[in-house]
Amino acid sequence: MASALTDKLSRLVKDLRGQGRITESNVTDMLREVRMALLEADVALPVVRDFIARVKEKALGQEVLGSLQPGQVLVSIVNRELSATMGEGVSDINLAAQPPAVILMAGLQGAGKTTTTAKLAKHLIEKRKKKVLTVSGDVYRPAAIEQLKTVTAQAGAEWFPSTPDQNPVDIGRAALDYAKKHFFDVLLVDTAGRLAIDEALMAEIKNLHAALNPVETLFVVDAMQGQDAVNTAKAFKEALPLTGIILTKTDGDSRGGAALSVRQITGAPIKFAGTSEKLDGLEVFDAERHAGRILGMGDIVALVEQVTAGVDIEAAKKLADKVKSGAGFDLNDFLAQIQQMKQMGGLSSLMDKLPAAMAAKAGQVDMDKAEKDIKRKEGIIHSMTPLERRKPELIKATRKRRIAAGAGVHVQEVNRMLKEFEQMQEMMKKMKGGGMMKMMKRLGGMKGMPKMPF
Repeated sequence: MASALTDKLSRLVKDLRGQGRITESNVTDMLREVRMALLEADVALPVVRDFIARVKEKALGQEVLGSLQPGQVLVSIVNRELSATMGEGVSDINLAAQPPAVILMAGLQGAGKTTTTAKLAKHLIEKRKKKVLTVSGDVYRPAAIEQLKTVTAQAGAEWFPSTPDQNPVDIGRAALDYAKKHFFDVLLVDTAGRLAIDEALMAEIKNLHAALNPVETLFVVDAMQGQDAVNTAKAFKEALPLTGIILTKTDGDSRGGAALSVRQITGAPIKFAGTSEKLDGLEVFDAERHAGRILGMGDIVALVEQVTAGVDIEAAKKLADKVKSGAGFDLNDFLAQIQQMKQMGGLSSLMDKLPAAMAAKAGQVDMDKAEKDIKRKEGIIHSMTPLERRKPELIKATRKRRIAAGAGVHVQEVNRMLKEFEQMQEMMKKMKGGGMMKMMKRLGGMKGMPKMPF
């Protein structure tokens, strides 16, 4: 997200860190660059003015001028104020209500409310251990109700049926009654996407809000909207008591202005950010960590969380025990390692969270090509028989041709994959006798916590 803004600000951060002396002149130059970067990123003008004024006031104070490393302190101020603009720290979802806690989803057409509703359901089920019911009040868009039914099933929640000929307020009341009778913890209400100028639809969502009295009213906004997100946010703020914001499509080619603008315009905290189209692509929004990403400092905490969530600790321990016992590392194990990488979100997702300098070096590798290469390896192994996976030494010329044909690749690619497997197999042999567990503990940084062996 916000790649252009990140590129500009991370270069500025690099220059500032090298400054041995900070004067009013170079602070003014720096702020001019920051102002231009923010405006080009579609950040609302009032937000830019306020941000620049706060940074200037602190940058010309004694904290910076009297510091031994003024450049470092100035970067820290920019980081801190950027975080404050988006809302400090983490603002979690509020479920402190008599069950079921009602959460109303509001926003423009095309912002991604329906998919986000399912993502939020999945998050509440897996992270908060809640029993979740969803219902669609979108009686205008063709197939909206069926779409919610499909994604709700994928998320593992329960769906309450509704039909296009019903009134949204009646749908909401019926779903709430059902949720109470069947002891649901949370009721997620997906509403029709509406234009801010559509007075009839805005009146409808006000009535729905009054009927359901939700504990959370979340404004779903497309991060790629730019300046227009501000006007939309104002209209919804006037119509509804918004309690939080969910940014969608932050993995797209957005300029990043929405994230910096909507918080200040609405006064409501950003609670979640949609990071991919997958149902697990929703992360709790942390303003400090997001500010670090925009400034090119990366988000190592999120990277560690992503890797930890993707690693099957039990599978890693079994592999360690297998190698320790002297049993061979076979192609089934090699396939498991590839699948672990995919569960972590893929290479490009991991690179997004690296600091700018490291990401730039990693960027010299063609990520799309690397992702495709991983998929090809997986396809090659899937084209083998169970015996061939257990005993790779059986794979000679005739078998290689059959495997290549089955995977839709050239024989050379089968040879290349087998060579990489042999290199990893050789590494595993060196780990025999407990060496692997020692290596995994070193990688994990925690005693007794095995990690991926690569």
